[in-house]
Amino acid sequence: MAYIRWCLLAFLQSFIVTTFSLPDSDLSLTHIQDVGFKVLNVAEELQGETLPLEMGQRFYKIIGLKESSWYEVKISYPASIPASFFLDLKKNLAELQIRTSRRLLNTEKIIFKFDSKKLSSGENEAFVLVTVESAGIVAKPNVQKNKLVLFNIICEELFVGIPHRAWWVGLAALLCLLLAAAVPYFLPLHQLSRIQEMQSGNVSTMKDS
Repeated sequence: MAYIRWCLLAFLQSFIVTTFSLPDSDLSLTHIQDVGFKVLNVAEELQGETLPLEMGQRFYKIIGLKESSWYEVKISYPASIPASFFLDLKKNLAELQIRTSRRLLNTEKIIFKFDSKKLSSGENEAFVLVTVESAGIVAKPNVQKNKLVLFNIICEELFVGIPHRAWWVGLAALLCLLLAAAVPYFLPLHQLSRIQEMQSGNVSTMKDS
């Protein structure tokens, strides 16, 4: 009799857990499907992305990450569209099913160090949730407010805090500085001035002697 009672209690417990757990799980999975899911490869910019201006959301799966490397996820968009972007880094697929209730910082980029043990399930990937909302009103009369926001998104590896794509700009600036410092030594006018100074010095030496 006690065994039958234990079986009934175990059955009721499993039934209650299943009944109250499945709807939340289904709701989370449905939320992911409704928001959208796209792949973002490292160093490959996705251009012409669109989201609804009123609380539009999309998940991006970042592929091609290197262990213990620093990365920057950055968004660029037209300044003519008043919008605020919120980026939230997710560790794994399980976190994608958790709706973020806290207010995220308004940021158009995030910087993180990739650790496969902390940021994913052992694979070279991570997840970022992009949320956008309207940040102002249209100043021009008789002009309708945009319903969509156009933006580009990219994930770049950082070296000494600088994206790889920006290194050529720094090298070009350094080269320009070196050339600016070296060019005067090769100008004929500069050489002529030095010769004149040397001749003046020789004349002064002869007079003193």
